[in-house]
Amino acid sequence: MYAILDIETTGGKFNEEGITEIAIYKFDGHQVVDQFISLVNPEREIQPFVVNLTGINSDMLKNAPKFYEVAKRIIEITADCVIVAHNANFDKRILTTEFRRLGYLFERKTICTVELSKKLIPNLPSYKLGKLCRSLGIPVSSRHRADGDAIATIQLFKLLLNKDVDKVIVKQAIKIENTRTLAPKLLAILDDLPSTTGLFYIHNNTSKILYIGKGKNIKKKVNQLFLRTSKKAKIIQNSVISVSYEETGNELVAALKYNEELHINKPKYNFINKPRVTTIEFSNENLIVIDKGRSIGEKSVLLIENNEFKGFCFADLSYQINNIEILRTLISPMKNSIYNREIIKKYLQKNNVEKIIRF
Repeated sequence: MYAILDIETTGGKFNEEGITEIAIYKFDGHQVVDQFISLVNPEREIQPFVVNLTGINSDMLKNAPKFYEVAKRIIEITADCVIVAHNANFDKRILTTEFRRLGYLFERKTICTVELSKKLIPNLPSYKLGKLCRSLGIPVSSRHRADGDAIATIQLFKLLLNKDVDKVIVKQAIKIENTRTLAPKLLAILDDLPSTTGLFYIHNNTSKILYIGKGKNIKKKVNQLFLRTSKKAKIIQNSVISVSYEETGNELVAALKYNEELHINKPKYNFINKPRVTTIEFSNENLIVIDKGRSIGEKSVLLIENNEFKGFCFADLSYQINNIEILRTLISPMKNSIYNREIIKKYLQKNNVEKIIRF
């Protein structure tokens, strides 16, 4: 579970700043499940350059709650969460300082979307939130206001989760505290899984991925795994501490991600099939394959350029799909391997997709 947040402050001397606005969205890796947005009376002056930047002035904050009045809500909504923020060190420092003034030790793990973006989307001209979102075609409303920036960070984090094929982010967030009691509770694990298309990941008590599966119905596929009586299935059932999952919206993306992540993560209890052919050509050298995504309005997009499979992404806006430069940035790269080419070719021969653009 993640707490994606953004904070606006008064500015001023280091560790003497006060919070003027805070927005927190509790995000389970797939959708927002809770939120808290509030102006905050910092009980100190706001620096003039900050007023010009954010539009927040002292008159707006006269009747706003003071930090101690919202502190309990912040603790509750971030409990058992990893804090995600753009320049997370700043937001974490501000929160820690405010809680220290109240005599409370605020400790949470953090993930910084600036650092993640530099790692997963290298060579962009700028990693400031506004310019980064512009490069990726992510709309930002109310820039330099906590709610607008937090919503933009959610969209950015979704993209980064999709690009993180090594599952570093997910592994960091897996809870492994209850290692003695969780393993037998297979039914409880099933309760938290969706009946949607995608992949699932079996984790042990060190968060390591033991097994990757895929299917049209994630919950059904995990349930079938838990009911098997083979030696390998029994070992998995006894070792499982947590099951994470990733929705893909359709079976083509699920098959591609499954194949790619088997080769990257090399789970102990998976078997990798060998391709049945040696060469595969596409019907056109340049293709954009568009199909349904993970939610209403979202599309999955595969890119093939110069007869090479480049990868895929999810997009909410036609502008992102129709602008090839933005699309190339959004794409999560995948190998132009015979495995992936065979998956795409066979799927397009047997199934209808929403749209194919030849260019």
